[in-house]
Amino acid sequence: MIVSRFSQLTQVYAALGPGDVFIGQVPQSCLKSAILVDLTQRGVRLLPSATAQTLSVSKCAQAYLLRPWMVPHTRVITRRKQLLDALGEYRRQGIATAVTKQEHQHCGHGVRKWSDLEMLYNCMSLDDCHYPFVLQPFYTVAADVRIIVVGEYWEAYARCNSEGFRKNLAAGGSSRPHTIEEVQRVFCTEIMARGQMPYAHIDLMITEEGAFYLSEMNLNSGVYGARISRVALDRLKQSRLERLAAEATGPSPAV
Repeated sequence: MIVSRFSQLTQVYAALGPGDVFIGQVPQSCLKSAILVDLTQRGVRLLPSATAQTLSVSKCAQAYLLRPWMVPHTRVITRRKQLLDALGEYRRQGIATAVTKQEHQHCGHGVRKWSDLEMLYNCMSLDDCHYPFVLQPFYTVAADVRIIVVGEYWEAYARCNSEGFRKNLAAGGSSRPHTIEEVQRVFCTEIMARGQMPYAHIDLMITEEGAFYLSEMNLNSGVYGARISRVALDRLKQSRLERLAAEATGPSPAV
C-alpha cells in the first residue's frame, strides 16, 4: 500500500505494516517523533525517511549526527555544565569568537556571534529557555553557498549580504551562480547518504582558505536566488519520492 497524504495516513494508520510506504512528511507537532518511531519500528517505509524528517527540523540533531562534516569543535549544548566545559575547551584551543544557533529558529534569526566567550556564558546561563543550541567557532566566510539537489538536478548559488555575517537574502542580500566543484559534489552526496535524504537544500560555508563545511541541511528551504521555481522544484521532489516508492514496492495501488 502506498499512502500519499498525511490525512490518508491517519485513516489507515493502524493497518500499516511491512511493505507499506508513506510518501510525505509528518507535520510538526508533539506527536511527530512518536509517529516516526512507531511507523519505522512497524516496518513502514517513510519517504522522506524518519532520519531525514528529524534532521530537517532540528539544528541540534544535525549538529549531533552530521558533526564530522561541520566546522571542528561544533557542539550541541543542552545545559549550563556542557556550555562551561565547551567554552573551557575553546579557550584551550585558542578559539576566541563563537557562533550559537538557536533550535527551531530560521532565516538567520537564531544565529548569534559572540566576541566574548564569558559574555556568551553569562547570557545563556541566565535563563534555561535558551537551551538547546548549537555552538561553533566563528569562521570568516568567503562564500555562503546553497546547493539544491533533487536526483540528477543540481543547482548552486552563493548568497551575499554586506550588511552582516549571516549572508541573509531575506534581509536584503543578493545571489550569484556558483559552480559546484566535484569535491563539493561528493561532499554533499556523503551528507545526504548519512542523513538518508532523497533530496536536500544544503548550505556550505567556504572559508578564505578554501576549506568548506556543512552549515545546515533541510528538506525544504527558501529558493530565493535559485533559477528553479518553487512549483517546479516541488514537482521534482514529488516525482523523486514516487519513483523511490515504486522501486520499493513494485506495482501497487495508491491510496
